[in-house]
Amino acid sequence: MSVRGGSPGTRETDLLDPLKVNERIDAICLAGGSAFGLAAADGVMRWLEERGRGRKVANAVVPIVPAAIVFDLSVGDPSVRPGPPQGYAACEAATGEAPREGAVGAGTGATVAKLMGREHARRGGVGTAARRVADVTVGALVVVNAVGDVVEEDGSLVAALPGTKRIVDRLLAGERPAIRTGREATTIGVVATDALLSKTEASWLASVAHDGIARAILPAHGRADGDTVFAASTLRGPRIDLETLGALAVEVTAEAIRRALR
Repeated sequence: MSVRGGSPGTRETDLLDPLKVNERIDAICLAGGSAFGLAAADGVMRWLEERGRGRKVANAVVPIVPAAIVFDLSVGDPSVRPGPPQGYAACEAATGEAPREGAVGAGTGATVAKLMGREHARRGGVGTAARRVADVTVGALVVVNAVGDVVEEDGSLVAALPGTKRIVDRLLAGERPAIRTGREATTIGVVATDALLSKTEASWLASVAHDGIARAILPAHGRADGDTVFAASTLRGPRIDLETLGALAVEVTAEAIRRALR
């Protein structure tokens, strides 16, 4: 796992440090609802416990479920937020099919382009992307709720009305951010692969994937963002050159972010 920006919201992430002994996780939970949404991981844990999945400790099974949240309480009714029932329901609904994208799930209340004021915000959401090279697949699922703009490879805005100015251009022209946006953002995601990885290599991959955020969001990793990326491997595939794996992680992360708005 790797965190950038000034306002992260996470749970069970200390275990992911390469220096910690735990080598395995049972699920990753991404949610809206700010700190309240971290409770969705309780439902995920209950679903896993009922099926005997987790770390065997004495006479108990303890599922390991790292989690991260986005701040979306300024959209709609702030009392409507995910908790244990929603985490459990997400496990029940999970399939091997491609997930839905856009304003769904953890991305329901997500918005982007808020740095100059909420009145300029546009819809964010959930995006996914995957690529396969040399018998290895790398995929990304990202919840996009940034204070910055989402941009194409050429720097143009994704899904913006004609004539909309980029935030970075307004900043460079001397305009000041709307400080009242506070801690109201964060982009979170998972990069997953079947390539063989050590825990240290997975930590490195999560860090590299932030380059994908920086390529697709301008500006990225701000004080109001708590950008968090998890990296995980199923350990079912071959080893692959790490530079190739890192390049794939950057590409799929950036593409997933753009797809969230499209």
